[in-house]
Amino acid sequence: MTSPRDRARGCLLGLAAGDALGAPAENLTPEEIRRRWGRLTEIEGGGTDDTEYAIYAASLLVRHGHALTAADVAAAYRAEVIPRVTGPMRGAGFSELGTVEALRRGLEPPLTGLVHNHGWSDGLAMRAAPYGIFCPGDPAEAARLIEQDGLVSASGEGITGGRAVAGAVAAAMGGATPQEVVDAALSVVPAGSWTARNIVRAREALTAGDPAALHDAVVVRHYPWTDVAPEAVALAMAAFLAGDGDVEAAVTYGVGLGRDADTIGAIAGALAGACQGESGVPPRWAAKIGPVTGKCLPVVAGRHVLDVADELADRLAEGGGRAGAPAATGKPAEAGRTAGADVPAEGL
Repeated sequence: MTSPRDRARGCLLGLAAGDALGAPAENLTPEEIRRRWGRLTEIEGGGTDDTEYAIYAASLLVRHGHALTAADVAAAYRAEVIPRVTGPMRGAGFSELGTVEALRRGLEPPLTGLVHNHGWSDGLAMRAAPYGIFCPGDPAEAARLIEQDGLVSASGEGITGGRAVAGAVAAAMGGATPQEVVDAALSVVPAGSWTARNIVRAREALTAGDPAALHDAVVVRHYPWTDVAPEAVALAMAAFLAGDGDVEAAVTYGVGLGRDADTIGAIAGALAGACQGESGVPPRWAAKIGPVTGKCLPVVAGRHVLDVADELADRLAEGGGRAGAPAATGKPAEAGRTAGADVPAEGL
């Protein structure tokens, strides 16, 4: 039986590998990716903000456990993130950039996730894996916890996308099959949400066996940016299913879809890594993953995802701070009620 520690290590190592593999393909089309690489299979450089934010989210869980609140997250940003950032943040997504400015202005959550009008971005989904690691077999609690993080930087479908990924990772950590993992994602978000409808559309489009069919099903083509959470989450879930939970198959399929390729690869890698454990990550990829540089979040410079995974596993073994946690309702209808940011019209 695969241990929670092994699954945690596989999850974060898979996330980092998917992030790094997808980085050079970010914002490209599947056609351009095929022209340049044929199939992108080898890591060329380091990862992006996806890995750094996941490491930081894990540090919050190690510190606060199940008692984590949005106020804790906001306080941590003010104490540890903002003082180390002079000028604009390098490499951060729109939602995180807007949140830092909102916090600098003295706003508190949930306004910090509403005021910048980028609450639908995939910034929360890209760092959702630690919340699933921390709640093995409990998708509802993973979704509740990540929503506390999301209230600081996201709103509406941005939070819904984070809930979906956290719930899916929690199911994978509990030994669920790939289909059960995606079902768990759907169980913690409203059935009528943009995110849920995109996941269902993407799963159905897989039968066509063509990346273009997936794009037709979920991509917001008229919008100039690719970090739309319902799109990235659905494409990552499809890649995970296409790979049948295998890390290399899922990640290479995901980054081949282009768009926000590093985030799609990171999510697909996290899901498959949680299913397969550390040994499921190709050794040639694992060897390329080193400590992060802190180019986006200086506070995490020098941290390695495997050390972070071990810290989460140790905290989990101690009980994770359950005594201070609010009761988890597990009611998907409660998800995404912080909606307020505008979303691209095609996604409605």
